This record gives sequence, C-alpha cells and structure tokens, in this order.
Amino acid sequence: MSVDERGQMILPKEIREKAEIKAGDKLALVSSEKDGKICCISLIKAEDFKESIKKTFGPMLEELFR
Repeated sequence: MSVDERGQMILPKEIREKAEIKAGDKLALVSSEKDGKICCISLIKAEDFKESIKKTFGPMLEELFR
C-alpha cells in the first residue's frame, strides 16, 4: 500500500474481500508504541471492536457498578 499526499491509503481488493470490508464500513485504528514511536497499526471493523470491548470489559464494569 502507499499513502497519498492527503494521507489516504487504499486497501487492496484481496484484503477487503477476505476481511469482508465494504464501502461505508467504519474501521477502528489501534496502534502500539515502542520507545515513543508507533510501531504497529491495526485496522479492525468498528462493530467487531465494539463487541470485543463489551465482551472483555462488560462483566468487569457491571461488577464495579453493583
């Protein structure tokens, strides 16, 4: 992939098809830092990310607010 002058990237068709990403889908960008610099970037479908967060933290939050 390449980045244009506006910072936009195009995901290759093969990746979009395998990930079932379609026009209009929202993606969450998750990054990791090492030594103050971003070293890893992941794109996750926003809805999948939301469900993952709910599954992971939902029970903990429910327990906290009881």
